[in-house]
Amino acid sequence: MPDMACATSSCTIGLPHFLALAAILFAIGIFGVLTRRNIIGILMSIELIFNATNINLVAFNRFLHVDQLWGQGFAIFVITLAAAEAVVGLALVLAIYRNLKSTYVENMSVLKG
Repeated sequence: MPDMACATSSCTIGLPHFLALAAILFAIGIFGVLTRRNIIGILMSIELIFNATNINLVAFNRFLHVDQLWGQGFAIFVITLAAAEAVVGLALVLAIYRNLKSTYVENMSVLKG
């Protein structure tokens, strides 16, 4: 039997739903950045923050400027930026791991000089 709660137009997904999803992703990303001790986990949390940004860009473009593609263009730019950040970040992690044999942030005080 079909769900009768969604028979009306009140079941459509609107801008507040996308903003709530992006806020949850952003909060999980911030929590991960602040609590993770492993640099790989921190990089993954930063990627979550970038994805929350992309959801916001595309959602605002979809609901505010339907006939333009600026939100998608900026989202592609952010994806490119996130890929470059991941490459540089993982290269730094590999270099640090070769010297310190650890990926924990508290062991990286050697970088202070």
